[in-house]
Amino acid sequence: MGKPTIEQIAESLKQKFGDSIIAQEQLYDFPCFIIKKEALLSIVRFLYDDETFQFRYLTTACGLHYPDAEQPFGMMYQLHSLVHNIRLRFKAFTTANDLQYDSLIPIFSGANWMEREAFDFYGFTFKGHPNLIRILNVEDMDYFPMRKEYPVEDATRTDKDDTMFGRKDAGFKKLI
Repeated sequence: MGKPTIEQIAESLKQKFGDSIIAQEQLYDFPCFIIKKEALLSIVRFLYDDETFQFRYLTTACGLHYPDAEQPFGMMYQLHSLVHNIRLRFKAFTTANDLQYDSLIPIFSGANWMEREAFDFYGFTFKGHPNLIRILNVEDMDYFPMRKEYPVEDATRTDKDDTMFGRKDAGFKKLI
């Protein structure tokens, strides 16, 4: 068999995983599948093991936060079949009360640092991760800085001129 098509991959996923495939869309050159997070490990294992598809490279695993969504938190994964030069994107969403995902380390050892980063910046935990500790922030940090729960601007700052950033009347007073 030659290079599989996105349609063949999507059909295989729907046949094997049924309701675990919530939606599919095309985002620029990326086919994107919204999946149930409980099926993540099984879907990735299937795509890795299947000799037709051979998705054996994890390019990205990162956290997402859409504060106004029904399920505001999510993980996004991008897989690459180097043999066929096909990339797929998966998103699995959840609520603030259930921030645990299965670790992909049993399939991709490189998921180690990506999962640690998602833990460090979003607070996600990964079942089966061997060393889930912060990777860039200090250990005693008590918040997750990439969540969109914090104001972008520091309202206490008086040392910058916001008019330089397109804000007409930012209340800035020149010190000179």
